[in-house]
Amino acid sequence: MKLKVGFGYDVHKLESNKPLILGGVNIVEAELGAVGHSDADVLIHAIIDSLLGASNQRDIGYNYPDTDDKYKGIDSKKLLTDTVLKVKNKGFRIENIDTTIALQAPKISKYINDMKQTLAEVLEISIEDITIKPTTTEHLGFEGRKEGVSAYSVCLLSKEEN
Repeated sequence: MKLKVGFGYDVHKLESNKPLILGGVNIVEAELGAVGHSDADVLIHAIIDSLLGASNQRDIGYNYPDTDDKYKGIDSKKLLTDTVLKVKNKGFRIENIDTTIALQAPKISKYINDMKQTLAEVLEISIEDITIKPTTTEHLGFEGRKEGVSAYSVCLLSKEEN
């Protein structure tokens, strides 16, 4: 069996009067939301990059460019669904996803189970194979100043060798 590890990172600027979508879930009490060409779901974007990287299919910007209007405002779950298909078409199985979201405010712990459930359905894996760890940056950096949000993702893929 062949195993491949992928790493993904994404960041989006925060502004008022924008929704904050993380892992396909709307964080309703967020005073600031993410800005992007799509729905700016930083968690899903990091996961996509880790999956594409592990399966040797470049990156999110190459596969879903922000210069293409068909991705303007798109629900990132649709991009993740397409990415899962790309990964499967290369013969890989998703074993697990481990992520971290860096965001000073609001606290998002109460949304973790909803995010995991949403992602498990799209990724077609068990909720037990998804980890989402929220963190603040103790008021340091752009996340700590509430200027942006970032997410990191590591995935493990497997493939039966012939």
